[in-house]
Amino acid sequence: MSQYKSQEEQTLVLVIGAALTPFNRRRDGSSFRDWSLQAFTNALQMSGLGPGDIDALIVSSESDFFTLQLNPASVLAQDLGLVGAATLRVEGGGGSGQFAVHAGVERILSGRSKRVAVVGVDPSASALGGYSIRELYGYSFDFWTDGLSGATSTALYALSWQAFAAVTGGSEEDLALITAKNRRNAQHNPGAHLPRDHSFAEINASPLIASPYRRLHCSPLSDGAAALILCSEDAAPEARKDVAPLIMGLGAGSDLPGLGHRSAPGFFRAKSNAAARGLAMAGISASDIALAEVYDAYAGAELQAIAALGLVDDPLAALRDGVFDADGACPINLSGGLMGQGAPVGATGVGQAATCALLLEGRYHPDLQPKSPLGYALAESHGGLATTCAVTVLGAGANA
Repeated sequence: MSQYKSQEEQTLVLVIGAALTPFNRRRDGSSFRDWSLQAFTNALQMSGLGPGDIDALIVSSESDFFTLQLNPASVLAQDLGLVGAATLRVEGGGGSGQFAVHAGVERILSGRSKRVAVVGVDPSASALGGYSIRELYGYSFDFWTDGLSGATSTALYALSWQAFAAVTGGSEEDLALITAKNRRNAQHNPGAHLPRDHSFAEINASPLIASPYRRLHCSPLSDGAAALILCSEDAAPEARKDVAPLIMGLGAGSDLPGLGHRSAPGFFRAKSNAAARGLAMAGISASDIALAEVYDAYAGAELQAIAALGLVDDPLAALRDGVFDADGACPINLSGGLMGQGAPVGATGVGQAATCALLLEGRYHPDLQPKSPLGYALAESHGGLATTCAVTVLGAGANA
């Protein structure tokens, strides 16, 4: 017997509001509290609700070192006019935002809330200097074996890509294809941090960071926020009930923190498990996914994610054939992904889910909105090096 109820049996969770601030480096004196209010206000306006209608606030913020706020959920509840609502802060490294979405959905499915705001935010670009950031992210892995040794995230991701490429035949040309695609998509996203038209020569001539990763293969550190308003079907405003996208499946998984402890360090086993669980809950297969927003902290990590998610049989061939391009059969990271749109860590997963929801409803940026109706989308992110993984499956509303 399946551990999941059928879609007919379970409570439906709708995304009735979705918004992102621009992701960039802020030099205007604003703070994470300002960006959170902006994203929440816009998502709430889309939902047709008021602050008094929100039962719970889920906040995603990766690190207290960024916000200098040990209890951000209570502060943001005050700023957003949600004092009295249940509050929770969620942290799971780079997967924080996606796990916050899961927490909001699960709260509705449990019957404890009807309408939940999920806000993801981090001043990842402006809070600390580059050296401090590199050291801090080294602690995202195993502090004893990696952090204290001075291993950087770029070096560990590079080692994982090398292991993946040794088995699959991945090349630096593939890294350039992903980099160029995501930054090209970002040119049509007015909120993107790095909208660029990169030539392969430019990418391959950028400084080497950790072989084979060069500077342009890496995502930027960004500031910004994203917000969702989630709602049970019976509590949704009538105007949003039939058009709002649905959260259909949640999946999560974990792996050994140390890359060297894994039997297959190039393959994201936890992400495969998370995808299998999320797709099973949704009652669909990976081939049903029309588009995805995946965690591309580095160019190769996108291809490793696609392989783990099972979206195509041969990820390398599909990449080279343009399957993942904006006009391809399965567009990946239409937003530009972390590499193009940017990466305020706590906001990343919430922003991925918001992007998928807006695309499914046909409300995304015009030059990136697919012309054909969409059925299902997938958003995923992870903490560490695919150590804690979260996958969210969304479906189009009845009248989308």
